[in-house]
Amino acid sequence: MPLQMIGAPGDPDLIRLPWDVPLEQWPDHHLVTLPRGISRHVVRFARLGGRVYAIKEISERYAKREYKLLWDLARLDTPAVEPVAVVTGRTDADGDELDSALITRHLQFSLPYRAVLSGSVRPDTLTRLLDALAVLLVRLHLTGFYWGDCSLSNTLFRRDAGAFAAYLVDAETGELHPMISEGQRTHDIDVAHVNIYGELLDLEAGDLLHPSIDPLVFAEQIVERYERLWSELNSDEIIEEVDWHIVDQRIRRLNSLGFDVAEMMVRRKAGTGRLIVRPKVVDAGHHQRRLLRLTGLDVEENQARRLLNDLDSFRVSNGLRHEDEAIVAHRWLAEVFQPVVTGIPAELRRKLEPAQLFHEVLDHRWFMSEAAGGDVGLEAALRSYVENVLVFKPDENAVIVTSDPLSP
Repeated sequence: MPLQMIGAPGDPDLIRLPWDVPLEQWPDHHLVTLPRGISRHVVRFARLGGRVYAIKEISERYAKREYKLLWDLARLDTPAVEPVAVVTGRTDADGDELDSALITRHLQFSLPYRAVLSGSVRPDTLTRLLDALAVLLVRLHLTGFYWGDCSLSNTLFRRDAGAFAAYLVDAETGELHPMISEGQRTHDIDVAHVNIYGELLDLEAGDLLHPSIDPLVFAEQIVERYERLWSELNSDEIIEEVDWHIVDQRIRRLNSLGFDVAEMMVRRKAGTGRLIVRPKVVDAGHHQRRLLRLTGLDVEENQARRLLNDLDSFRVSNGLRHEDEAIVAHRWLAEVFQPVVTGIPAELRRKLEPAQLFHEVLDHRWFMSEAAGGDVGLEAALRSYVENVLVFKPDENAVIVTSDPLSP
């Protein structure tokens, strides 16, 4: 069988990579070193044409299956890595068959959990990771996706204002259904609990956990956080007909969690004057969609929430309450957001993505103003942030040139 690449690679140099060589033996000039999680397969990163691709060596059956699942998840707008192509028909110089390869696009500014938790892990950082993973699992289940191997290792994390956003990076055990069954949902949670407990025990053995962190307690938190969010999204609300405002409160709560309610199911409870109300169609990304519509900025959910809050403050402070929202957003973008981003020295802009940089400048301004007893202004805060904070941050979008401690 001749070498074959199936997909939408967009870069002709991909087919020119040394596919006749096992991935773990590829020469260094084809590769870049980035932090990566633990994987049962050989995974390498290649830079071509200014883009970085993750390449995983895997059997043809599973490579094609995972490629299709990742495309299905992309069409459903679910947080997951972007599939590029599958390479099959690989043979070495002696004609012996080699495993196929799955190519995905490297998710910029993303980190595996071991890179996020490098050094002594604090409880609040671990809690934010678990919150992000719980939200990801709920979103997957809402689309009918059964993961089968939910874990920190199979997830990538991006900074999202003061929190994290989680992305699925390994779908080879997954299944996509019109609707997930209760048994599949429960099994996914059980697997997540066991996997995370094992991963935390591993960190504990390496003296990477704070002494106050109990691996079992924190592993149980993923279950608690997931069930609380799932219940909020799917449970019935029983109300009197005159209490429709309770439904409005429920919708606002879901919006605050980052979900839009597209449809509600309402039915009368037999023999009573009460109504049973349940959200029927729930879509994630409430704040993301609003910010994208107003400004064209495509950012994570909590970043969007923070930017929208600053936009609203800009509106009030400039006496623009009665101005059209789109016009206010255009002024905020030109007068506030863009000057901050362009005020970052070019050599430092790759440390964090623009929305995260803006969020951190706002945080820095708040702390400086608290210390000064009054607002120090955005310009002074930006200058101080660059000089005292940003220069010491790691470059989360750059190629790491030192050896990777997680390499197999």
